[in-house]
Formats: sequence, structure tokens, C-alpha cells
Amino acid sequence: MIEASTYVCPVPTEQQPLNEYEELKAAGFFKTCTLNWQQYINKLVWIWGISWLIAGPVAAASFAPHKYIIQFILCGSAGASVGVLLVLVRMYLGWSYIKSRLTTATIFYEESGWYDGQTWTKPAEVLSRDLLIANYQIKPILQRLQQSFISLVLGLLAGTVVWNFL
Repeated sequence: MIEASTYVCPVPTEQQPLNEYEELKAAGFFKTCTLNWQQYINKLVWIWGISWLIAGPVAAASFAPHKYIIQFILCGSAGASVGVLLVLVRMYLGWSYIKSRLTTATIFYEESGWYDGQTWTKPAEVLSRDLLIANYQIKPILQRLQQSFISLVLGLLAGTVVWNFL
């Protein structure tokens, strides 16, 4: 770890990429991506299930469950997947923003407000540390999220194929 005395960092503490990374990693919502696969999938399934509270009544209004059970299930599942999609997009945007802050050689920061933005060029040691974190900590998280997107799309495509055979 680099000692603070070896370089002068004018960036406010809360805007330093390493601190932003630590804060995001500790945040409950974004922490979901750092869980093991089983816990991660369980969280997404819970989100999907909770999304059924909105998607279920909408699907029931479109397809009466006692008459069109398969259409009801497919429509409700697709609607509930929108909730999962929104959560995945938000997580992806948050993690990719932090990755871009870590991999950039110059950091834009605000000293006291939106009107006085400055840039700071990272020393080589800080940039190396940040690149290691981006490549070995954040890149796997982004890959997991991309795999989740692909799985969601494949599930929706499978539902579309089934729908066409009804």
C-alpha cells in the first residue's frame, strides 16, 4: 500500500477513486455483486419474486389465469424480469463508473461545488494500484453482471419461443 506521505493528493477524500470503490463495495445494494454465486442468484430470484407483485396483476388482467395459465405465467415472468433488468443495469452502471475512475490517469474532482472542477494526474504508483483493483476486483464483477444479462435475455427468448408455439 502506498503511504499518503509519498504523494500529495488534492482530491477530496470522498472523491478519491479508491475510497469510492470501498464505499460502493460496502453499500448493501452493490454488495450483492460481491457475494458468492448462490447468494447472488438467490438475491436476484428474490427481486424477481417481488417484481411479481406488480407483474402478476397486470398479467392476470391480460390473461385470466384460470383460462390461459401458460400465457399468464409467461407474461408475468417477462414482466417480473423487468425489475431484475433494472437492478442489473443500476449495478452495472455503478461498478463501471468506479472502474472508469480507477483506470483513468487523470481524475476530475470538485473542490467545493459544481462550478470549480479540477483535474489531478495520478502518480504512477497510484495508477498501478488502481489498475490492479480494476482488473482483479471490478472486472470479475462486471463479467458476472454481463453473464446475468445474457441469462436474462436467453430466458426471455425461451419464453418467446414457447409463446409462439401456443
